[in-house]
Amino acid sequence: MNATHPPVVATSDVVVVGGGPAGFAAAVAARREGCSVTLIERYPYLGGLASGGMVLVLDDMTNGYEVTVTGVCMEMIDRMKAIGACVHPPKEDQRQGWDVHRKWAPWGLFDFRSSTKPMPIVMAAAFDPDGWKRVSNDMVSELGIDVRLHSWFSQAIVEDGRVAGVICETKSGRQAIRGGIIVDASGDLDVAASAGAAFTDGAYMITTVFRLGGVDAEEAERFRHESPEEFARLDKQAKRIVGGSWDRWWLKTPLPGIVWCNCPHMTGLDALKVEDQTRADFEGRRRIYALVDFARANMPGFKDCFVVDVAPQLGVRQTRLLQGEYVVTKDDVNNRVHFADTVARGRDYYTPYRSMLPKGIDGLIVAGRHYSATESAQKLSREIPPCMSMGQSAGVAAALALSQNVSLRNVSPKAICAKVRAQGGDPGDIPSANATLLESAA
Repeated sequence: MNATHPPVVATSDVVVVGGGPAGFAAAVAARREGCSVTLIERYPYLGGLASGGMVLVLDDMTNGYEVTVTGVCMEMIDRMKAIGACVHPPKEDQRQGWDVHRKWAPWGLFDFRSSTKPMPIVMAAAFDPDGWKRVSNDMVSELGIDVRLHSWFSQAIVEDGRVAGVICETKSGRQAIRGGIIVDASGDLDVAASAGAAFTDGAYMITTVFRLGGVDAEEAERFRHESPEEFARLDKQAKRIVGGSWDRWWLKTPLPGIVWCNCPHMTGLDALKVEDQTRADFEGRRRIYALVDFARANMPGFKDCFVVDVAPQLGVRQTRLLQGEYVVTKDDVNNRVHFADTVARGRDYYTPYRSMLPKGIDGLIVAGRHYSATESAQKLSREIPPCMSMGQSAGVAAALALSQNVSLRNVSPKAICAKVRAQGGDPGDIPSANATLLESAA
């Protein structure tokens, strides 16, 4: 094999790097617009942080009680629910009240950004990680997407300022995959950075997510409500031992007796450094087993608990962030700024098309948590559903660029939105009543 020029093993209209939520949505959307699609993933499964990272709640997808993220994300929810791998509150329970809060809060299905008590129950979904993998496999097989797992992105192929493909490391050696449009859904901006795109280095906490089995969740919840002072004392100790967690360090899952723990949180680590990644894995497991020992000995509902698994992927929230044609700011997110070129949305914030396009590089579009935003803005807009909304729009944009034989920059945002709506998605082109209009943004 020629090390300089690896063999071309696949050629497609659209090549998506990263099989996580954003990349999966991009691949599905492009294929549904008639493109041939190759989806590249380094792990032996699809789903990224949703499945391999075991981020097992889909949230940040409602503006109050209005569902704002639909499309491929909602299709995943419906399909997982149909096989018993997903749970979400019925419409009648999507309201504020201590009765529904006590019922659904143990699943994490509430508006976590609300300042009211109790936090309102909204449309959000708890799911099983293998259910995500199973449904993903079904969908890509049905659509005829060429999936290449076990393929670790290594280098972008850039020709005359245009990204024309990628090179991956595999057990068979280096392999090239060429495409008309490349979607960087790597999560770490790997493709764009390799192609020379401008970016900043962000940093946020890293988590080694894990699941516990043998948990009597009903007994644990009774203790929380019937002995609040004693619960608060033990819960505080548990959080100190694990070294950082959200308010609820464990949540129910669709599997009986199994809870997931989105902790421990670790700061001061760079998820682009092998040394820090290794340190996170070792330190995370140390904290996990210290917490398990404490919970078994002290916490009602946990006396027979055991570690089912630790997520095979580190819970990385932020690394490289694109510095694209527009950089979304914290004020944009907090003020619900609606851009004239909006093509995706999250809870009550909007994503402009320009924030998905790198400066000075053609043939490449970005979708996911590494889109063009400041560190503080990204922390507010990085959840899985909005990333899937971005991915669906990226796939549609790629298809339009190819069908119209124009650059990605010359694709009409309104045309993207029309196609996304035809696919059942909500691209955010219609602003909500509380949005701040910014018509000069186009």
